[in-house]
Amino acid sequence: MPTPAKYKSSFVNLIIDRGQYYQASDLDALDAAALASEKGGKPLVGYIGFDCTAPSLHVGSLTQIFLLRRLQQCGGKPIALMGSGTTRIGDPSDKNEARPVLTLERIAENKAGIQSVFEKYIEFGANQAKMVDNIEWLENIGWLEMLAEIGRHFTINKMIALDIVKRRLDQESPITFLEFNYMLLQAYDFLELSRRYDCNLQMGGSDQWGNIIQGVELCRRADNKNVFALTQPLLMNAAGQKMGKTAAGAVWLNADMLSTFDFWQYWRNVDDADVGKLLRLLTELPLDEIARLEALGGAEINDAKKILAGEITALCHGREAADAALVTANAQFAGGGASEGLPEILIAKSDLSNIASLFVLAGLAESNGEAKRLAKGGGLKIEDKTISDVSLPIPDNLLSCYNIKLSLGKKRHLNVVLK
Repeated sequence: MPTPAKYKSSFVNLIIDRGQYYQASDLDALDAAALASEKGGKPLVGYIGFDCTAPSLHVGSLTQIFLLRRLQQCGGKPIALMGSGTTRIGDPSDKNEARPVLTLERIAENKAGIQSVFEKYIEFGANQAKMVDNIEWLENIGWLEMLAEIGRHFTINKMIALDIVKRRLDQESPITFLEFNYMLLQAYDFLELSRRYDCNLQMGGSDQWGNIIQGVELCRRADNKNVFALTQPLLMNAAGQKMGKTAAGAVWLNADMLSTFDFWQYWRNVDDADVGKLLRLLTELPLDEIARLEALGGAEINDAKKILAGEITALCHGREAADAALVTANAQFAGGGASEGLPEILIAKSDLSNIASLFVLAGLAESNGEAKRLAKGGGLKIEDKTISDVSLPIPDNLLSCYNIKLSLGKKRHLNVVLK
């Protein structure tokens, strides 16, 4: 791993200091280009693509958005590329099966859902960041034109040797011809952005290296342009697992997909060992302050986690929402706190059979058996009262309520709204 003292540009040093560097096609040349950009020379223009596969991005995409943010902070010009076109194909990277094919209407809805988050982190406008969609060029280029212009620059030998393809073939997991073309389209995106906006850098997660380097080579072969590839580590926890998933589902960035309280609570509950890394990656706190916070031990590390949750939530949802989440969490931790401000989940009364089903449908237990085990350990509460037997039917007085406060331990609380 390179050391910060070796490099001259603010951008390269910043991403190394913040733990956002994994691999680059030519880091020395990228450093020189970034330094020239910072001194008023040719701008460093970098992009990351975001396919429209869901109505919201999840927290795994935050590190990507922060790469664009860091680039802009150092005088570069970021491009957020919406992938309406490539979403129709499906990226085989880190997948063992083909993506479901989405309708054009669903892709458009998903695109509208994910666009709004970017302006919270990046400034758009003249001579600043741009947001474009690869459907602009992909839907207009003909198949024969595509083959003639870029097909001749790719060899099947190299394509099947890429990890994203080789893994599927080794596992005898089918990879469709449609998916096989994804890397060509992503490379063509880089070529088009290079031609249209003088883009000279593609960034992404480490699992995208194979696709990104194809674009670098295509720009060189087709237009004789030297451009750069840069990847960062995937967002993993101390146990080596990808972050962004919980028992209740993905940790979405849009408030209509995940409440701001649940979003705050996710970061409040991270492992102690992950606090420093996440503060560097996803906040703007100074590095010396982060060093102080991650050195805290015992119960004090919980204060660092609250700061982490507050800083990440404030950027994504606003400072007012972050402060409100802290107030709610403090009240709940103290016990007997009001249920106002807690996330809500809608459950049909007809789906309920007993108390265990209430916790399962609310996402606080994965099964009736787990609910029973949690109750035996004193971990389940209804309206702040400990439940010992989840096999009992739900009392009529609770069924007649508009909502019911459920708790799992001291940290997970929500309101069930009955219909």
